[in-house]
Amino acid sequence: MHWRNRPFADGNDEERTAISNFTLLWSVMEGRVLDRKANPTSLLAAVKALAQRGPLRLSSFEASLTYFRDRYFQGGEFTYHFENLLFRKPDCRPLVEGVLSGSDDDLEHVVGALLLITYRLRNNLFHGEKWKYGIREQQENFRHASDILMRIIELHPA
Repeated sequence: MHWRNRPFADGNDEERTAISNFTLLWSVMEGRVLDRKANPTSLLAAVKALAQRGPLRLSSFEASLTYFRDRYFQGGEFTYHFENLLFRKPDCRPLVEGVLSGSDDDLEHVVGALLLITYRLRNNLFHGEKWKYGIREQQENFRHASDILMRIIELHPA
């Protein structure tokens, strides 16, 4: 069966490219940074280790932080898009809520929250949630998630 007859065809070329790039970058990050053990605990530990090696810079993550804040927190409330991340109990939702709402601006927490959002996007993509309604309107999500992953890979010693 041709790929155009599958749900991946729902998106345009830019959406498919964004998802393909994200998938590759996630794989690289998980292998290099997390030793193939992706979970909320390992993500936050990786951020802590990066912060201990050298200074994290908000400027590296600011565009993605702004994007996700605008998408997930508006008018003093979390949006339905935030609920659609489908946080599970171990996913450190309170940390992410604090960062997105602006009540927690600790840089290590900011980077950790962005990685946790990226992790939720990854789980929803890899485990099928994103496919329930196709991949429409996901390009910016995955573009910013890829930017976050690239920054983490760049900060991690080779």
